[in-house]
Amino acid sequence: MRTLVLLLLLVLTSARIFERCELARTLKAAGMDVSTNASLADWVCLTKHESNYNTQALNHNRDGSTDYGIFQINNRYWCSDGKFPSHNICKISCADLLTDNISKAIWCAKIIAKQQGIKAWYGWCAHCKDRDVSSYIEGCGVQMKNDGFK
Repeated sequence: MRTLVLLLLLVLTSARIFERCELARTLKAAGMDVSTNASLADWVCLTKHESNYNTQALNHNRDGSTDYGIFQINNRYWCSDGKFPSHNICKISCADLLTDNISKAIWCAKIIAKQQGIKAWYGWCAHCKDRDVSSYIEGCGVQMKNDGFK
């Protein structure tokens, strides 16, 4: 029990809500606009509507699974929380998706995008698909290199 409380405190103290442009620059530096079939603006739009840029976001689904972190990565398929049966395709702990260091979340999001495309995210489908999302990176000092192939 003490370990669980300590882990929760660690997660709570190391999570944050990104500013839009800070996230755009972070995703740009990680190559999200060139290593996936989606534009940088699509990724920023997706994270806005999935987690409101919050690295600590959790969503409990009707099927008993949970979505974790800034990209809302699901524990049924992509990460393991040690409680819910998981394929753990990204081979990571779901707790790694709840920290201010989003490098593992980005890495896993790239795997998901490679396998299923950005359409795997409901937030993108409902709020970003077929829309002008350029405002999500406007004024951030980043340029879109990939128009996206969603």
